[in-house]
Amino acid sequence: MLNRTTLSEKSFDWINAIFLLLLMLITVYPLVYVAFASVSDAGSLMSHKGVLWRPLGFSFDAYTNVFRNPMILKGYGNTFFVVLAGLFLNIILTAFGAYALSRKSLAYRKSLLLFIVFTMFFSGGLIPLYLTVKGVGLVDSLWALIIPQAVNTFNLILMKTAFEAIPDALEESAKIDGANDFVILFRIVLPLSMPVIAVMLLYYGVSHWNSWFNAMIFLQDRSLYPLQLVLREVLLQGEASSNLGASDGASAMLTVTLKYATIMVATVPILLVYPFLQKYFVKGALIGAIKG
Repeated sequence: MLNRTTLSEKSFDWINAIFLLLLMLITVYPLVYVAFASVSDAGSLMSHKGVLWRPLGFSFDAYTNVFRNPMILKGYGNTFFVVLAGLFLNIILTAFGAYALSRKSLAYRKSLLLFIVFTMFFSGGLIPLYLTVKGVGLVDSLWALIIPQAVNTFNLILMKTAFEAIPDALEESAKIDGANDFVILFRIVLPLSMPVIAVMLLYYGVSHWNSWFNAMIFLQDRSLYPLQLVLREVLLQGEASSNLGASDGASAMLTVTLKYATIMVATVPILLVYPFLQKYFVKGALIGAIKG
């Protein structure tokens, strides 16, 4: 018997499709605007009003000026160090914690999990955090952006739930063969949890890449600034120049196209990574969200 779609179901599908299309346009347009503005002529862009659907003129002068700024390259180097070192520490420590909490034989397992979940809702605050970081000598060091953020509670619970979905029979057979917990974790649990590992890489990586507030708090040496803090400086300088009524060509470039080019330079690399992790993202999130 053929399924017949009623008029109300068709109407719902069309309304849903139109709504999602509008939502997509609202989400994508700011990035499209920044991309077009970054390659537009500064004078034409300043005089333009309304929606921007194409570049006004075409020029890479803004990008040339961006990469002439030595702080951009330093910011890239500092950010890459924070992302790579941070991801290594994040994945290792989160995996260790998740593996321990996923073992049913762990003593006081529920109490430990309760204390860990408690940190999601309550913290000591910014001043105690700063005093702690200063007390261990991490102020004005890139490690101040890595070590305090080593384990995220939500990610820990997500990975723990994924580890619990792995059949106990695999662990039992490995122990019969003489495997210890390190062997079980690195040779059985982690290889079977690659989708959730990909999700962790994306969550932690985006967090490190976009982080600027901790850098503003803990770093005083400008040579240690990550890319997002350099971007903040450029935007603030551009806003200040605009408020002062700068009218020469160099200032116009700084206040208009330069800030858009800097945003693109800081955003595009992390956007290019997402397609390679997308196929694991939904599966990993579901594995970590549903207890098997």
